[in-house]
Amino acid sequence: MRLAIVGCGSIGGELAEAADGMTEVKRIYLTDQRGMAAEALASKLKKAVAVRSIEQELYHCDLVIEAASQEAAREIIPKVVGRGVDIMIMSVGVLVDDDYRNGVYAAARNTGARILVPSGAVCGTDGLSSAAAGKIDKVELITTKNPSGIADVKYLKEKGIDVWKITEPTVVFQGAAREAVKFFPKNVNVAATVSVMGIGFDRTKVTIVIDPKASANSHELIVKGEFGEMTSRTNNVPSSVNPSTSHLAALSAISALKRIIRNDWVGI
Repeated sequence: MRLAIVGCGSIGGELAEAADGMTEVKRIYLTDQRGMAAEALASKLKKAVAVRSIEQELYHCDLVIEAASQEAAREIIPKVVGRGVDIMIMSVGVLVDDDYRNGVYAAARNTGARILVPSGAVCGTDGLSSAAAGKIDKVELITTKNPSGIADVKYLKEKGIDVWKITEPTVVFQGAAREAVKFFPKNVNVAATVSVMGIGFDRTKVTIVIDPKASANSHELIVKGEFGEMTSRTNNVPSSVNPSTSHLAALSAISALKRIIRNDWVGI
């Protein structure tokens, strides 16, 4: 298998290193808006090469993994699925735009490409996916972060919220997932994932809490429906490279890549 990884930050870096050790992976193409980041990462690996763009590599690439940003994902996904190549998306918030999402899904169906979304930094998505086959009445996500994992968010600044002055657990956002993804594009991809899997961006409710004593990024997923009720809580260790990202997000992508390569779908 030949891979292309877009984005060489914390998640892209861990993915590339893991893929480099998989015997099934023959070549890894790396690209990043910071060209030096792709070159630096490629120099550490045996099978990787830095490229300026993935578009030329699509002719001989089996899978593209987006690990960059919503902006990058918006540009890349149509090009990849339009060529009939599978893509794994980490910046799931890009799918909040209904017209865009429906468009790329339709394009993927026409070309036979697959759009793959790992579970990311939250547990319980398997149960949510199963419940979605029936009637779901409620999906709620409660995310708690340390100030270091949510600093420099424009929405909070506009609200006059100084995260460093918060001394106790404080709710800084409560509303629909559609708004959460818009206001916190780098912090709540989990909200987008559960929205796509469940009852959509408008019916999925999100609460964001800042806790100065929190040592982990936690996500509590609450689902109620005809199946019964489910509550799943995940306490994540932040990425050592990027505190706004959970280490589990990278691990979920690595796990997904292994399953894709081995055609192993236990637990879907």
